[in-house]
Amino acid sequence: MESILTKIKQVHDNCAAAIDKLQTNLHWTENQLEANKQEATYAAQVAAKALPKRLHCLALRLTNEYYTSSSNNKHFPYQDKLEDPKLHHYALFSDNVLAAAVVVNSTLIHAKKPADHVFHIVTDKLNYAAMRMWFLANPPVKAAIQVQKIEEFTWLNSSYSPVLKQLASQFMINYYFRTPQNKPDRNPKFRNPKYLSILNHLRFYLPEIFPKLNKVLFVDDDIVVQQDLSPLWSVDLKGRVNAAVKTCGEVFHRFDRYLNFSNPLIAKKFDRHACGWAYGMNMFDLSEWRRQNITAVYHYWQEQVSIRELFNNV
Repeated sequence: MESILTKIKQVHDNCAAAIDKLQTNLHWTENQLEANKQEATYAAQVAAKALPKRLHCLALRLTNEYYTSSSNNKHFPYQDKLEDPKLHHYALFSDNVLAAAVVVNSTLIHAKKPADHVFHIVTDKLNYAAMRMWFLANPPVKAAIQVQKIEEFTWLNSSYSPVLKQLASQFMINYYFRTPQNKPDRNPKFRNPKYLSILNHLRFYLPEIFPKLNKVLFVDDDIVVQQDLSPLWSVDLKGRVNAAVKTCGEVFHRFDRYLNFSNPLIAKKFDRHACGWAYGMNMFDLSEWRRQNITAVYHYWQEQVSIRELFNNV
């Protein structure tokens, strides 16, 4: 009996040790899995932004060509269409030449009447010459195109736009460029420095950018158009400012996933279960925007709550 009890005790001790070891290995594996997911997310974003080696100097070559070409060849045709409210106007804010070209070309390929479409591209000073040169060398057939740089909007300054002051703050610069290695993000895409660019916030100033237009289709530079978009201009918005694709199916686009409801002001004014929408393609009624003074509402929230207090991820 003593011998049997001794063996049982040894087996029990061995099992307990094995369980402890398995739990330790499981914990280590879970940590490794989470770390690998973070690395995969970063790698996917790098790959999405990367260019083939032969295109690395594309912007530089286009810029050089723009400044060495004759000034007589630097004007786009159909400039009389730029403020015609009867035509289909697109707003595209981008610093990526190829991405902007894909949006424009894919839209016109499927357009039944290309001559009715007008593209307004806004970029930064660094990519302005390259963007203009690309569309001068590859002009859209029959469609009108306009390329502007942010610096042309002299009214857009920190005294008018609260977000400009916030984007220049030391906190925001540190947040996007000095990520602590020991504090991985839940979603690393939020630390993309592109969010420091005013191009990312320019969409809130559409009525000021297009004072003579009544409707404009805002498109991101990461879309590919696959059918004629002309019918969108016939959609009755019924007094609403914008029409967009509803994304309730995606958990992220619920307000409680990205708005900071621990802030009492946000908790009071917003429904945490309300659905957001994707910004990839939005139709804006600029007349209704002006009537409701949406830009002032945007400024109100920028002044009441800083960016770091407004969103969960900052």
